[in-house]
Amino acid sequence: MKKSILAVFAALALVLTSCSGQFNALRAVQGGMYALQALTLTDAQVQDYVHQYITQLDAQSTVLPESNAYTKRLRNLTKGITEVDGTPLNFKVYKENEVNAFACADGSVRVYTGIMDAMTDNELLGVIGHEIGHVALKHTRKQMQQAMMTSAALEGIASAGNTAAVLTDSQLGAIGEAIIGAQFSKSQESQADDYGYSFLVNSGKNPWAIVMSFEKLQKLANGATPGPVENLFSTHPDTATRIQRMSEKCQHDGYKRPSK
Repeated sequence: MKKSILAVFAALALVLTSCSGQFNALRAVQGGMYALQALTLTDAQVQDYVHQYITQLDAQSTVLPESNAYTKRLRNLTKGITEVDGTPLNFKVYKENEVNAFACADGSVRVYTGIMDAMTDNELLGVIGHEIGHVALKHTRKQMQQAMMTSAALEGIASAGNTAAVLTDSQLGAIGEAIIGAQFSKSQESQADDYGYSFLVNSGKNPWAIVMSFEKLQKLANGATPGPVENLFSTHPDTATRIQRMSEKCQHDGYKRPSK
């Protein structure tokens, strides 16, 4: 199948070249090959590439030790949450005032002290569930594929089979932008919201917590409360609509909103 797709790209390039001497046929074929590599990227490759980036990010960040109160709190909060779709999860706390948290395709979940200071335990768990949802629903894999097709640094990095290439600093930086700066579609955000909701329910928690976390993040992003909010909600679409949808879901399912 790969050969037939590449043949189409080559034939298209030849046709366009005959129409315009300025058309770069080789570049067109390369572009088609890179797109094909991105679309056929295996889960193993995605996890390997992401793991290379996370390893570098951990080394560059202040990761709080197991003895730290923040880490102990996160360990207690996520006790028993060990994997997503067969991928082992590992949780770490970054000492950083930024109000942020993210989950990656390799199972890495990173939580910043800034968001831990802003959230109750249940609210924080709702945010973590939402972020894990993006992994479970393959949204993070799609972000990686998109990055490979749009970033010059990542063009053609996918290798044959399941073996991933060793990435350069510029390639790791491009992957970092795809992970940290990810902007998901409205439908993807709604799906991750639903996952976070179920995540709380399955953990025996009141799902209103995810609504209340979204409300806090919205206030922070709007500047109503001092504090840096980089990616969690400043880039998420239709926050008010999502809050309303989750609130209606809680009401429909018979959950009572906590007083605080």
